[in-house]
Amino acid sequence: MTDSGVRGNDVRGRDVHEPDVRGADVREPGVRGADVHDMRLSRLHGSLADPAMASMNFLNEVAIRFPNAISFAAGRPSEEFLDFAEVHRYVDVFIDHLRRDRGMTEAEAKRTVLQYGRTKGIIHELVSRHLEVDEGISVSSDSLVITVGCQEAMFLVLRALRTGPQDVVLAISPTYVGLTGAARLVDLPVRPVRGGDRGIDFEDLGVRIAEARAAGLRPRALYIVPDVANPTGISLDLEARRELLRVAEAEDLLLLEDNAYGVFAGEGRLPSLKALDTGRRVVRLGSFAKTVLPGARVGYAVADQRVVDEDGGTSLLADHLSTVKSMLTVNTSPWSQAVVGGALVAHDYSLPAANRREIEVYQRNLRLVLAGLARRFPRGAERGPRISWNTPTGGFFLTLTVPFRADDELLEYSAKEYGVLWTPMSHFYGGDGGYEQIRLSLSQLTPETIDAGLDRLASLIRECSATG
Repeated sequence: MTDSGVRGNDVRGRDVHEPDVRGADVREPGVRGADVHDMRLSRLHGSLADPAMASMNFLNEVAIRFPNAISFAAGRPSEEFLDFAEVHRYVDVFIDHLRRDRGMTEAEAKRTVLQYGRTKGIIHELVSRHLEVDEGISVSSDSLVITVGCQEAMFLVLRALRTGPQDVVLAISPTYVGLTGAARLVDLPVRPVRGGDRGIDFEDLGVRIAEARAAGLRPRALYIVPDVANPTGISLDLEARRELLRVAEAEDLLLLEDNAYGVFAGEGRLPSLKALDTGRRVVRLGSFAKTVLPGARVGYAVADQRVVDEDGGTSLLADHLSTVKSMLTVNTSPWSQAVVGGALVAHDYSLPAANRREIEVYQRNLRLVLAGLARRFPRGAERGPRISWNTPTGGFFLTLTVPFRADDELLEYSAKEYGVLWTPMSHFYGGDGGYEQIRLSLSQLTPETIDAGLDRLASLIRECSATG
């Protein structure tokens, strides 16, 4: 992830929102192979030429071209327990909930599930109850916006925060590329903050805030994944969580807490940032893709911050996110929400209860990957490649550090010659770091593919280490 600066300009330095005073018919000479009717990339939004925007497309293309390769790259949930019958059951449970618990007539229930829906969502009360049951987060259901995946939730918040070219957002580096891409789409520069072994370097955070303000910029928020983060697998300890909330209060920052993997964080899971938040400094970004159904594409934002208008009136930040959403996706599919809502009702609003099987699979896979790495690369061995890895408590990912450049070119070679896929960590630094690290994903593997995949990966590592 790189500091993109204030990127409201196209490649010729003109503001992307400024009309082209030369007129739309002007031909731009000097572009090899261009027809007079062709569009110029330089006349489209600058994000379309940003390498960070193409990262996931590249990784998907590699996977498609090498379908027989064992993949440590995909961050998708396990497909072992996906079941059409369960989807139908959840919809039935939700419809029964509408009739029994909310007293709806048949016509009202049909309208709720099959018609256009409320912009802020129809399962907000159920999600609010789930947050209280699972995490001790007590928020009004009015502070929730149900979104088309967590990605839309990110976009809505960043769109609301970006008021002008002075605004910037901070993000722990390496960071999830979806945040970088969403920020790029709203011309909101992302400034990296070192994560380090603890998940956040507070000294660097202070430096980055001071640097931004000295340059006349306004840091609006810090994006962070506190539990088994994507891509690193690192979790913040309790002291770091409390310190981060103190810094946010002192520096007038919002904390954008992405908690997609918290359910899978393992034993001794710590309170989320939102659970510790007493000053409404945290906007919670959540997803049901990992915990209920990936294809439903349902996420949410908890935005209970009060917003004061010029006349002294107050509203919730969630209300303003809803305004943005009403002009973007209008409303999240009520049918998809019915699946998620039914799952919550069926499991007494507890996602750990709904994911017992999945939690066991991910914990098993994590143990097997860590043990497999330790067997193939014994720590303290006098000979062999000098590699290291972290030991997450759960989640989907871990970080492997290697003594050579692990970039896109090597990934292609790995897929072609060794039949194993992984993710270059440089994609999560925006191409400005992480070249000697790779992300290993374990969510879609079996014991057999883990063993075979680690054999292939170890062979690649030994070859690259020997050749320098």
